[in-house]
Amino acid sequence: MSSPEIASLSWGQMKVQGSTTTYKDCKVWPGGSRAWDWRETGTEVPPSTVEYLQKQGIDVRVLQTEAAVKEYNALAAQGVRVGGVFHSTC
Repeated sequence: MSSPEIASLSWGQMKVQGSTTTYKDCKVWPGGSRAWDWRETGTEVPPSTVEYLQKQGIDVRVLQTEAAVKEYNALAAQGVRVGGVFHSTC
């Protein structure tokens, strides 16, 4: 299963390849996407989450949204199974 590319990003709106939904904020992973309600977890990535993922051998990058989408799409285009959490207004 491949990771869907982020088709477009503008302030307050994101579109993900293969989805008819326009997201404000979203989570993407190999094979899918869904809205991200940052009120569930906040907009910061907790250091404990980064540490946990790294201990599992997962490469973690925390970037500003435009840079994150560019990096995510580049990896997805290479066929890398990649996931991300994106906040379109940051």
